[in-house]
Amino acid sequence: MLVELLKSKILRAETTDARIDYEGSLAIDQALMDKVGMLPYEKILVGNISNGKRFETYAIPAPRGSRTFSIRGAAAHLGNVGDLLVIMSFAQVDSSEVANHLPRTITLGEKNTKIIKSQNMID
Repeated sequence: MLVELLKSKILRAETTDARIDYEGSLAIDQALMDKVGMLPYEKILVGNISNGKRFETYAIPAPRGSRTFSIRGAAAHLGNVGDLLVIMSFAQVDSSEVANHLPRTITLGEKNTKIIKSQNMID
């Protein structure tokens, strides 16, 4: 049996841009995607901590080191610059491997410039 578990999470990412007139996605700093093992074009679930709204989209890489989190397309109606986000991706894991599965997570602070907490992060 397969079980869907959290694979990657970026917590408290501050939205840097919201563009309605763009084909949908969430642009994320490539360096931060790499840290948690999030892949380009991977399906993601985004929770807006600031307003309680949630949406699904896909991750696209923003320039490495830019600290960008840009909500694009129709989803841009669900957030504003400065909103805090939780961004999650999931993986299907065989039930026999569940006990050994650990998600890779980071918690950001200071306008996305500091990682204030991490778990199982890729260096």
